[in-house]
Amino acid sequence: MSPLVSFAHIAVLVTLVIAAFLAVTLRDLMSSVIALAAASLLLALEYYLLHAPDVAIAEAAIGAALSTAIYIFAVRATRR
Repeated sequence: MSPLVSFAHIAVLVTLVIAAFLAVTLRDLMSSVIALAAASLLLALEYYLLHAPDVAIAEAAIGAALSTAIYIFAVRATRR
């Protein structure tokens, strides 16, 4: 494995952990949903880097797009 690919894996994984930590610790629900969507997109990117494009497409479509839309509609429907 080349050093560039290894660096890309490490960078994506570190950013993924940071986004997941932000999704759990942020007090504002909308910010938490955005951080969760970013974590899901980073996970899809990691799957792509691991040469699993079918899993990456499914994660991006369901995990990032559909779940984020459902969470946004749910947060907007609640009162603050």
